[in-house]
Order: sequence, then C-alpha cells, then structure tokens
Amino acid sequence: MPDENQVQNLINIESLINTANSRIEELTRQLKEQKGMIDELLLNDSQYQQVDEATKKQAKIKNSARQNILNSVEAKPVLEKIKDNQQQLKELKIALSDYLSQYVKLSGTNQIEGPDGVVRQIIYTAKLVKSK
Repeated sequence: MPDENQVQNLINIESLINTANSRIEELTRQLKEQKGMIDELLLNDSQYQQVDEATKKQAKIKNSARQNILNSVEAKPVLEKIKDNQQQLKELKIALSDYLSQYVKLSGTNQIEGPDGVVRQIIYTAKLVKSK
C-alpha cells in the first residue's frame, strides 16, 4: 500500500500534468487565433496576392513536371524500393523500442554500449491523448 508521501507526490504530479495540458491547449488556441490574424492581413494585401498567385502557377508547373518524372519507367522500381525501405524502417523502429524496453527491465539500467563502443542512453517519450 502506498505511503502518504507517494500519494501526495502522485497528486502533485497529476496537478502538474493537468496544468501543463491546460496551458498547452490555451497556447494552441492562441496560436491558431494569431495565425488567423496574419492570414487575414495577407489576404487583404493585393501585392502579396499577386505574388502568391504567380507562385501557385509555377508550383503547378513544377508538380506536373515532377509527376511526369515519377511516373516514368525508370522511377517506378526506385519508388517501390523507397516504399519498402520506409516500411522496414518503421517496423525496425517499433521492434527496437520493444527490445530496449525489455533490455531496461532485464538489465536495470537505461544505458547500452553499442558495437562501436559508444554508450547510448535509452529514453522514453510520452504524450497525453484523449481516451477513446
């Protein structure tokens, strides 16, 4: 059974989490509002609008040329290799995360020495998401 200090620490941490999360939500709301103000300023500036329109036309031309190249016979096998390697990389990162978690539990340390002799620290990243 947890002692009084542990309970108080848990309550304090919970309070810090809730405060930080509320501040993140408030800052996110403010940033969205401020970005909206900037967007409105840009929308009302005719010189910016002319430059923006010209840039969009050039981007369409560039994207069209890019798509033509990516749809070529030479590009298809390379794109498939890229897609395959990205999938393998994603799977390996998930596996490595699992291996590192097991290593920490078994070894009791959050450091591991690689074959190159470099000692690396194992870190975790946590984030808060709404429950479904």
